[in-house]
Amino acid sequence: MSGLNTWGIQGANVVTAALLVIVAVSLFQGIRRGASGSARHLFFFVAGSLVTIAAIVLSALAASAVSSRLQTWLTQHGMPRPEPGASIVVQFGYTIVSGLRDLPLFRFAVVFLLCYTIVRLLTGLIARLLAEVGSLPFTLMPSGGVVSRAAGGAIGTALGAGRALLFTAVLFGYCALFPQGPLTGYIQQSGLYREVAAQVIRPAAGSLIEQRLPVFAQAMSTELGQLWLKRYDVIDAQLPDNIVQAAKSVTAGQQSSESKALALYHWVGTRITYDDDKVRAYENQGQWREQNPEQTFATRKGVCIDYARLYAAMARAVNLDVRVVTGLGYDGRGGYGPHAWNEVYLADRKQWIPLDPTWAKSGDWFNPPRFSDTHIRQA
Repeated sequence: MSGLNTWGIQGANVVTAALLVIVAVSLFQGIRRGASGSARHLFFFVAGSLVTIAAIVLSALAASAVSSRLQTWLTQHGMPRPEPGASIVVQFGYTIVSGLRDLPLFRFAVVFLLCYTIVRLLTGLIARLLAEVGSLPFTLMPSGGVVSRAAGGAIGTALGAGRALLFTAVLFGYCALFPQGPLTGYIQQSGLYREVAAQVIRPAAGSLIEQRLPVFAQAMSTELGQLWLKRYDVIDAQLPDNIVQAAKSVTAGQQSSESKALALYHWVGTRITYDDDKVRAYENQGQWREQNPEQTFATRKGVCIDYARLYAAMARAVNLDVRVVTGLGYDGRGGYGPHAWNEVYLADRKQWIPLDPTWAKSGDWFNPPRFSDTHIRQA
């Protein structure tokens, strides 16, 4: 009974039960199919797994080789910024294209998925034919009788072990990605899972799953957050004439992208007043008053996200590349709170720089040194 306790069977852990069921079902299927059918299924499982692994490796190599070239091409020939009034489809397309240009992990993931789809389409039929040919010798094996069914049960058990191993690897990846997840603790209570993970998955995967996968997932989450912020390019696509005319007036006579960006920073930072009533309504009553750049421009009031969206709208009106950034801002009391600011692309320097129009009245927050000490990007 001590062995059963070690594997967590007595504790009625669902994970343990699921692993055992996978093996048991495969065992009974093997007995039913006999030696011939079970061997064929095992061969297909192994061949399919090898093809999948090969497709993943080839796709990853291809994506690594293509990603940087795609970024360079998009920078030089990418989709031009849509005109105000462009359709939602055009605006969405621009958001995706600019995301591919600016976000390396997002770009790699998209290219990888495309490459994987192509590789699987090209290799799928070939792999199927090879599997059919390779499995022909198994048709010579007996399919009936006690010996055949016993052999089929043994092969089915091996197939079930492979399936259970794959299931354990998926659970192991989940626990690595979400160490504080709602199911992580329960999964790790399964003694059978812990044994397979410790003896097989962890030695085989090394640091790939437990160390590198969470880092990659966190970085990918950050980039998806940045891509999500690009929705303002769609939401605020319609630029009212008064905002367009104001932006052109503010930047009149300015030739460089930096001088235009700086002029708009000073205008938004000095003309807009921080809306303390809006903050109190949200903090005390849970009421959030969403407002677009036109409302901020008309009322001359807003909070950080409103400053950032208005700045972005005015910058786009004079053909500047700009984005809204969210994260945490230093509160001056030793802590940090939710905040929003902007980044603008200086074509003269070929680089993105940060600026914070909300804080403009308190100092110089147009690309100051150590900007990141007081502003932490969303992660």
